Amino acid sequence: MPTAESLTETRDTPRTVEAFRERLLEVNGTLPRRLQQCADHVATHLDQIALSTVAQVAQGAGVPPSAVMRFCQIMGFTGYAEMQRLFRDALSRAAPDYATRLANLKAGGAGQPSSLVAEFVEAGRQSMEALARDLNESALDQAVTTLAKARMIHLAGFRRSFPVASYLAYVFDKLGIAAILHDGVAGLGHRSSLQPGDALLAITFAPYSDETLSLAASARDKGLPVVALTDPPASTLSGVADTILTVTEIDFGAFRSLSAVIALALALAVAVAARRET
Repeated sequence: MPTAESLTETRDTPRTVEAFRERLLEVNGTLPRRLQQCADHVATHLDQIALSTVAQVAQGAGVPPSAVMRFCQIMGFTGYAEMQRLFRDALSRAAPDYATRLANLKAGGAGQPSSLVAEFVEAGRQSMEALARDLNESALDQAVTTLAKARMIHLAGFRRSFPVASYLAYVFDKLGIAAILHDGVAGLGHRSSLQPGDALLAITFAPYSDETLSLAASARDKGLPVVALTDPPASTLSGVADTILTVTEIDFGAFRSLSAVIALALALAVAVAARRET
């Protein structure tokens, strides 16, 4: 049976999540106690690796961060960042690129503008119905309470999520609620603006934005509550958010609108304003 030392010497880096699983099975039962704790924890929380920090993995496994770093080396990586990149890359490959989506639509004969409008309206209708049916009222109430208590609401949403974050910035301004939009313009993250008493509303959908996750981690490190608005399943965000609101957008041709997300975001903003008035 191979030892931890011999496994380190092979240094063959897994290139896929499946290869990672196979290597995990290979080392299982051959590791020192703390490294085995890491292996056991990772094996049961693979869906969280893409978004968890070293400290969070270490806490979950009940080991010091140095043991997690050693485990990563046993698995064939230079460190935790490289191992995490494998899982983040897997998330980014989950959906086809836009050129492929457009080609598939053309191949399916969906070329008339009026037909596209009808299809996206139908997808939006289904999304809104799903939101009304599956809404987690307890999580929504908790999110409203958290944001209503905040001195300043920080809004983070990049790429596809940016329209939602920017719209919320507009709505909060009109409602007289202090909010700041982290837009990343000129590479500025405004992280120094995260102050005690504030809260972060992080909006991100798979494949998750590194900028949003990084900002959420910074907020958590400073002791600020984080509310996440995302798509299900949301278990991978549990490491960076205190409250998670999920919304499903039905797609057409792998294109997803923001119909239900905007509806939920608007309701959240108005509810926060109403809660502050009481």
